[in-house]
Amino acid sequence: MPQFSYTARTAAGERVSGTIEAGSRREVLASLAGLELFPLEVDGAGQAGREVRIGRVPAQLMATTLGQLADLLGAGVPLLRALDVLRKQTSHAALREVLGQVYRQVEDGATLAEAMGRHQRAFGEMAVSMARAGGEGGFLEEALSRVAQFTEAQEDLKNRTIGAVAYPCFLACVGTAVVLVLLIFFVPRFESIFANMRQRGQLPILTEWLLGSSAFAWRASPWALIGASVGGWFLWRWLRTEQGRTARDLLKLRLPVVGKIFRNLSVARFCRVLGTLLHNGVPILRSLDISSDAAGNRILGAAIRKATETVSAGKTLAGPLAACGYFPPTVVEMISVAEESNTLEKVLLDIADGLERRTWRQLDLAVRLLEPIMLLLLAGVVLVLVIALLLPMFKMATTV
Repeated sequence: MPQFSYTARTAAGERVSGTIEAGSRREVLASLAGLELFPLEVDGAGQAGREVRIGRVPAQLMATTLGQLADLLGAGVPLLRALDVLRKQTSHAALREVLGQVYRQVEDGATLAEAMGRHQRAFGEMAVSMARAGGEGGFLEEALSRVAQFTEAQEDLKNRTIGAVAYPCFLACVGTAVVLVLLIFFVPRFESIFANMRQRGQLPILTEWLLGSSAFAWRASPWALIGASVGGWFLWRWLRTEQGRTARDLLKLRLPVVGKIFRNLSVARFCRVLGTLLHNGVPILRSLDISSDAAGNRILGAAIRKATETVSAGKTLAGPLAACGYFPPTVVEMISVAEESNTLEKVLLDIADGLERRTWRQLDLAVRLLEPIMLLLLAGVVLVLVIALLLPMFKMATTV
């Protein structure tokens, strides 16, 4: 008899997981109900329960596909037929394979969320969580439509940001290359010219520093290149681990300037998903569990899961969110007032709208300031190099 792994919550709200032997998923759900457990995830053990890795699917294409799936379901088209239609019409090979496997898994009795969960790399955590909540709450079409809107908004923001920072990044790369070429190949030619002044101790400090930096760059450049390559490979491998992802998410929150932008976007996404779920009648404990995964940041997700335990004990949501230190005080205060007035779902959506508007304005301003800052830095470095090379020449001219 096959084994199934499960994640569930007890009546007290405690999260538990384990394995159980059963003939089908329906028997697993019946067994969990008999144990008074509320199932969150049920997967077949072995290959059937593992995430299937297929080629990358562009996020914009996935958003369009989810939006079309929501439209088909809203028009009354059965789920299997809708998946088959989308699979046949797409020209993207990876997406066609994903939809084909989702179709077969749903045909075998899996829910849409379970089938999507095996392709989490293609759909994303938020899409899987929202599909699971929509399937359980009876608003699957709206949940898929919301995910499509979220993904399109994020992709638009990403594309605007990439387009805006492309020129500053180009300046940074070209400027770094120019400075390295000057230090390694151009500056050493002046060392013999300034040799007599160096022996007499008359060489300016700035020029002495420049010649020393050039010699160091000449000796260290091969080792630096090798070290950067090896270090980059190990860093890439480490960031793929759970510990590395957690450290990366913590760094995102603590970075100066941009850390606030990352934090606000994650908080806005959490508030929007939680508000949508509560608006559609999903219980708050289940909504918090889903929105913790949808936040897109493991540090914030852990704080939300801790808040879930507090809420299950009958306390408010605002207290633990304030205690974690990552939620803005204004957001916590609005949530606190909304809990007292029983308007939490409406206030959460208002918070998400306000945070996103403010964050996009801050991001646009930061990107616009980046270009002149990069130009000033590049001009400053080149100016220092020129002055360091001209000072000894002026000094020699005045002593002749």
